[in-house]
Parts: sequence; C-alpha cells; structure tokens
Amino acid sequence: MATVKVSEKNYEKLNKRAGTLRSRLKRPVSVDEALSIMMKESEVKPSDFFATFSMSDEEARSVSEELGEFWSRWNPRKDSS
Repeated sequence: MATVKVSEKNYEKLNKRAGTLRSRLKRPVSVDEALSIMMKESEVKPSDFFATFSMSDEEARSVSEELGEFWSRWNPRKDSS
C-alpha cells in the first residue's frame, strides 16, 4: 500500500464519488475502490468510437483498393527452420 497526497478539493471529490458508488452498488465502497472504478471507467475503448467515423463511398472504395494492392504484394517470409 502506498500513500498518495491529494488536495482537499480532490479528496472531497473522491469521497463524493465513493458515496455515489455506495448508493449505486448498495454496499460499502472505499476511496481506493472508487478511484480504481473511476480510472477503469475513464479508459478509452474501441466501442467508444462506434458510429463516430464517417467516410464517403469514394473514400471507402479508395481504402478498399489500396488494401487490395497491399495484400496482393504481401509475401510472408517462409520460416527456414
């Protein structure tokens, strides 16, 4: 276990968040657990970008053609062992 110094303002926010989690989870939640949950919730996941990227039909064709060219030239090295 390590000691981390935080400002009073941040400590109050952590305690408030722990209280919110206690209400939501209907069980005791430590400040440490609240911090762990907050860090996990703030991680960016690929699903966060779902339906946020738009591409025209022309751009899609261009990407598809370029990938096709790449894969037609790709030649994996054979393992000599």
